[in-house]
Amino acid sequence: RRIALQGEQVAVIYYIATMVALNTSSTLMMITALLIVCSSFATTSAFQTISSPTTLRRSSSLNMAAKAKGGGPRFDKTTEKWIVTDPATQGPEAGYDLIGSLYRAGPVPFIQRVINAEQYEQAVLKYMAAEGCDRKEAQGNMDAYFENPQDWAYQKMQEQNGAAKKDYANANMDPKQIALSTIWAGVVFWFAYYLVTGLAEGKWGKAEGTDLLHGNLWTLPF
Repeated sequence: RRIALQGEQVAVIYYIATMVALNTSSTLMMITALLIVCSSFATTSAFQTISSPTTLRRSSSLNMAAKAKGGGPRFDKTTEKWIVTDPATQGPEAGYDLIGSLYRAGPVPFIQRVINAEQYEQAVLKYMAAEGCDRKEAQGNMDAYFENPQDWAYQKMQEQNGAAKKDYANANMDPKQIALSTIWAGVVFWFAYYLVTGLAEGKWGKAEGTDLLHGNLWTLPF
């Protein structure tokens, strides 16, 4: 599925470059931009409320407490939050940063970590306690869940039925994939910059007018 998506993205880039070279109408450029934005977030909303995946293998409260006693994160009833018992092995420094989430699972978990940092941390700690895994594995699973909950849940069901366990902690981290992801991110950033500066300068419309396409990006009444 991911390979097919990358093929579509490459086709979109080629199409945009062709349209720009031929000075196609501003309306077509705007439609293309909207399609790119929609496709980037088609799998799941980046602004959804973070909650525990419903398809996790459900551990009983006693089982989770037993794992916590063994050195995993524990639940503080006073604050009603999960807390680390060993910062060196369970804290943020034991995992990977924002860029790591971006490379492994794309922009959706990256944005989740920016706008819902505390809830993201709680989801990771809870997964660690429930599954008895290290932080990188918990982060990899949470990132995969936020990127596409349906695919993640299906994979977990397959694993319960005997399929090989997927290594989400190191997903898409081989050098070739990192290079491809970096190139793609650079192209998207360039096009976004070109679009915004074009709107600000009125490239997509005539000099007169008061709408967004006439160089009024910073003066619109909102």
